[in-house]
Amino acid sequence: MRRLRSAKIVATLGPATSDEPAIRALFERGVDVFRLNFSHGTQHDHARRLETIRRLEKEFGRPIGVLLDLQGPKLRLGTFEGGRAQLEALARFRLDMDRASGNGRRAPLPHPEIFAALQEGTELLLDDGKLRLRVDRHGADFAETTVLVGGPISDRKGVNVPSVLLPISPLTPKDRDDLDVGLAMGVDWVALSFVQRPEDIDEAREIIGTRAAIMAKLEKPAAIEHLDAIVERCDGIMVARGDLGVELPPERVPELQRQIVRACRLRGKPVVVATQMLESMIAAPVPTRAEVSDVATAVYDGVDAVMLSAESASGKYPLEAVAMMDRIVARVEADPSYRTGIDATHESAQSTTADAVCTSMRQVAALLAPAATVTYTSSGFTSLRAARERPAVPILSLTPDIATARRMAMVWGVHAVLVDDVHDVGEMIECACRTAHAEGFAQPGQKVVVVAGLPFGQSGTTNLLHVARIPNHS
Repeated sequence: MRRLRSAKIVATLGPATSDEPAIRALFERGVDVFRLNFSHGTQHDHARRLETIRRLEKEFGRPIGVLLDLQGPKLRLGTFEGGRAQLEALARFRLDMDRASGNGRRAPLPHPEIFAALQEGTELLLDDGKLRLRVDRHGADFAETTVLVGGPISDRKGVNVPSVLLPISPLTPKDRDDLDVGLAMGVDWVALSFVQRPEDIDEAREIIGTRAAIMAKLEKPAAIEHLDAIVERCDGIMVARGDLGVELPPERVPELQRQIVRACRLRGKPVVVATQMLESMIAAPVPTRAEVSDVATAVYDGVDAVMLSAESASGKYPLEAVAMMDRIVARVEADPSYRTGIDATHESAQSTTADAVCTSMRQVAALLAPAATVTYTSSGFTSLRAARERPAVPILSLTPDIATARRMAMVWGVHAVLVDDVHDVGEMIECACRTAHAEGFAQPGQKVVVVAGLPFGQSGTTNLLHVARIPNHS
């Protein structure tokens, strides 16, 4: 089940893809990581899907990553008389804590944390930005606003406060319960919604520890202001373009996407681009040409993974969407200008032994054109630093830890294989050559570049580079 591409594919499971035949078909067509979206479905539904994934993993002998995506805080209006109302432009409109049903003049907003953070002139967005309000006067439990952009509004529509840092945790009681269940199930990555500050990552880390990797979803403008610190503290980043495009002018999203990708590539942290990548394939068997270009642009920029949401969870053509994503990625990576662009945007390494070794690995790979780079890693650190270099040859990541192998399914260019512990360098080199041949990466007589850390089993000790030749008796 070797993938002949470097960028990975994340696909969301849902009503259209919940049974074993559907999940199997998605994996066979190219999915590397499955996303369990806890905004929808029950914990039992997700547990059943994860069990299916683990059965397929054993059957195919290839580690499969599982991403738990937490719902996060949902800021919503209350209800309206008759279920809906019409807001007229330039009219006065009141928001307050009174839970009585609203009308065209007022509505309940049961979120004191929003009122606590408001300032005069703050803009509020309703229903994914379709309606806009300006705060004229406010108190601890109310806001008097002017309707800047009116229109129809209905029960429990979302509220966005783009220019304000809200004093709320990214983890709701539901999220904490879902997180306990997900960690017990053995998920590999946790996507943290509503990240605003670096401290939000710390809060999640206290609960998660080392049981899963943390992926921060960047969907709030406040997070962009703290981008470097957030990237530093988390294990990966998701560019969540949906809410980001609501809270910021849409024309800023491509610019911020590239800024985020650059920040992640600089630090060697996996970055996933998500939301509406092949949106039209929810209802159509082929995407628009603009969507194809959108996916291709992300791949040209060197992202670790591209993600499908409703396309694979509830759309009519989930298998076709994954196959299309696979074809787009493969086509981009076959373009000679792809490698030119990756090299041109490569960032200087840190002055550490690990990066010195991995930078040398990249240069050796360019000079000797080996069949593969082989990393031996317990924690995944060596493979992550190798992937940061974006070498021109595949990265075969050997690890004795199944959790590490599954997390590496998210990382650019990495093909993870579970192997036994090794006890000395000679045994490791022999294991690297044998596995590279067995997995179809190298033939007898071809070279591989082996990178590892000594002593074995200690994270962050990458300090060895060895060029080996696959023996003819392999």
